[in-house]
Amino acid sequence: MGSSNEHTLHIFFFPFLAYGHIIPTVDMAKLFAEKGVKATIITTPGNAPFISKAIGRAKTNNNDIQIQTIHFPSAEAGLPDGLEGTDAISSPDLIQRFFVATSLLQEPLEQLLLKQRPNCVVADMFFPWTTDSAAKFGIPRLVFHGTSLFSLCAKTCMAFCDPNNDVSSDSESVTIPNFPGEIKIAKTSLTSYGMGQQTGMVKLMKEARESEVRSYGVVVNTFHALEKEYADLFSKVLGRKIWNIGPLSLCNRDIEEKAYRGKEASMHEHECLKWLDTKKPNSVVYVCFGSTVVLPDSRLKEIATGLEASGQPFMWVVRKSKEDGVAWLPDGFEKRMEGKGLIIRGWAPQVLILEHQAIGAFVTHCGWNSTLEAVCAGVPMITWPIFADQFFNEKLVTEVLKIGVAVGAKKWIGLEGDIISWDAVVKAVKRIMTGEEAMEMRNTAKELSKLARRAMEEGGSSESDLTALIEELSSLTF
Repeated sequence: MGSSNEHTLHIFFFPFLAYGHIIPTVDMAKLFAEKGVKATIITTPGNAPFISKAIGRAKTNNNDIQIQTIHFPSAEAGLPDGLEGTDAISSPDLIQRFFVATSLLQEPLEQLLLKQRPNCVVADMFFPWTTDSAAKFGIPRLVFHGTSLFSLCAKTCMAFCDPNNDVSSDSESVTIPNFPGEIKIAKTSLTSYGMGQQTGMVKLMKEARESEVRSYGVVVNTFHALEKEYADLFSKVLGRKIWNIGPLSLCNRDIEEKAYRGKEASMHEHECLKWLDTKKPNSVVYVCFGSTVVLPDSRLKEIATGLEASGQPFMWVVRKSKEDGVAWLPDGFEKRMEGKGLIIRGWAPQVLILEHQAIGAFVTHCGWNSTLEAVCAGVPMITWPIFADQFFNEKLVTEVLKIGVAVGAKKWIGLEGDIISWDAVVKAVKRIMTGEEAMEMRNTAKELSKLARRAMEEGGSSESDLTALIEELSSLTF
């Protein structure tokens, strides 16, 4: 098996078409390129421009990163023209069509594999068919999971769980079987893990598990010191070959790199940081629910009321535009909050914001990228999971790492989130911002931040795993 250059390892990186998956994959490609690997990111024309911008800085450092586009079959799957990412999905009925479209990417990817013959394919877990595609050409496939090892282990263990599990009602909790720590989780938060309706997503998750078992191994965006017990469980008990190479976001070292991760920011990073400069250290509550969640106006009003009643300064990122007006806010809210709170409509440079000394807490949906970014910044979290692995990640943050406070979300209700009252927001903010418990959480978060950075330094656990993986892939090839 050869490559275009006999002395250069060539890897295809194939992220799922969602910002929460593309961003860490781009970071991963940059890390491999820094080690002398030729990295090719496979994506669609609609996603290529922002990926190009994100890797622009890496290219100036002579790292070999290419972008290769393949046609996205919107029309064939019955999707609107130009819809090439999950952030553009406006209604639930388009979700299944979107996954159909991604399955149609198999043939164009195989054409690229035939033409370029890379030495390895690192493909997102949502592309289970890539294990077989790579095998056709004798190429190893590595699975990339954009979540925690805690979540991966929990989901695997839940797959063997009796759905009834002696629980008489949906409002009760189940204990994750064969899992460290006697972790209980609400039955209502387990929709797609064999505990609820048999949907297309359940089928896809089953295919992903089976495909993973047949793959060469798994790369995970985490570091050993953060999830040691679960790394051991995943590799030794569940029998998976894993390399922990995160936190991937730490590959971005200057302001420009951090600002260009993802979409164009709705507010320039200098304006965000300038506003934060006027606030006291650890005083600002940062609120953001990621790139996919669209909270209904009723939820947003409760958040606004809670933030105002808490008395804390806040920076709030909302997926709203100026054209949406202010009906989702209490009357006169923005005027009353002038100087006290800042609302960013759209996209924000989150890593830069979290790293600012003024940020004292992060209200998060517990997406793994956001969770890890908070860990790296040493910021404690108010956890508000909405769907998928977020309910598991919350347990890791609040019960294992003890760097977060749960706001009380228990139900997976599409992308809308559970109903949480404004006074629950106030209670969580006060608990994480004031008192002895808050100080303990902050100190623990700061220690984890140091461990995260150490893992990525030369000789650190993640840097060593990355080096070992590259050496192993090279030994298969040359």
